Amino acid sequence: MNKATLLELLASVERGATTTDAAADQLASQFAKQPFEDLGYAKIDHHRPSRHGLPEVIYAAGKTPEQTAGIFARMAASGVDVLATRADSATAEAVLAVAPTATYNPVARAVTLRQSPDAAQRGHIAIVCAGTSDLPVAEEAAVTAEIFGVRVTRLYDVGVAGVHRLLAVRDQLSAANAVIVCAGMEGALPSVVGGLVGVPVIAVPTSVGYGASFGGAAALLGMLNSCSPNVCVVNIDNGFGAAYTATLIARAAQKA
Repeated sequence: MNKATLLELLASVERGATTTDAAADQLASQFAKQPFEDLGYAKIDHHRPSRHGLPEVIYAAGKTPEQTAGIFARMAASGVDVLATRADSATAEAVLAVAPTATYNPVARAVTLRQSPDAAQRGHIAIVCAGTSDLPVAEEAAVTAEIFGVRVTRLYDVGVAGVHRLLAVRDQLSAANAVIVCAGMEGALPSVVGGLVGVPVIAVPTSVGYGASFGGAAALLGMLNSCSPNVCVVNIDNGFGAAYTATLIARAAQKA
């Protein structure tokens, strides 16, 4: 039972459509269940939505296509929205075989299944990337935020080599509750964005650049040393982690 279904149950009691005894039985049944499902090769945390407000996410890299598909199917059966990140085409094919209504985004390398009822989006995130080479990480962030019910504005290819491109979308940046900035090379873009907006900026170093970029380490260090005080940093290529945190920020801003 996630927060949405719990609220639906409480509303049903309030309307008189469900008796308090029936509601108590449903709650007792839910909480009597083991908080995870053991598949032998994975233990699915079905109670995570009740604790975090967001379901568990499948990290497909390192898993076989069959393992990812098995986890995806069981999560889908529980009724939550499902996301598998870092999924290659073989994994996506296996998942779509067990969940035909799921969607694969090959740029983001993500498979998603939306099952929650349509509702107003909670919060607004702008996702910025310096160049087209950063798109896989930026799209991973965008797909993650969208499956979690956040409105996403994509602002791509606006790096510091042509800073006028960034200034042209300043109004769109300022409208967001949080901004994710993905950049490789020297990683300067988050500092510039941080100086333009009054919201949290989550910097994502990408493994894009020539030899001295050291696979994103140069961008990571540059972002960690940002002089913009509203910039925080996640790990190299971690678009998912940036989006998860930005989603929580955006939701909190909507409640305020």
